[in-house]
Amino acid sequence: MKALYFAWVRERVGRAEEELDPPSTVATVGDLVAWLSQRGEDYARAFEKPAAVRVALDRVHARSDARIAGVKEVAFFPPMTGG
Repeated sequence: MKALYFAWVRERVGRAEEELDPPSTVATVGDLVAWLSQRGEDYARAFEKPAAVRVALDRVHARSDARIAGVKEVAFFPPMTGG
């Protein structure tokens, strides 16, 4: 699946996008965030507060318990505020 990173998530991870191939034990958004946070110091910093990162699966907002099977694109971004 393709991963997209936006705003401070992108800055902490150090890239705007990448292809991911998580192990079969990674079944939900929460599992994916936990797996990513173990990929190195930059990822650990980006996902140190999972509640502060929003996720979209194939351009639809998703909660941490959402299943990722068959997803082509996952996007990570901070909460947005109006102004």
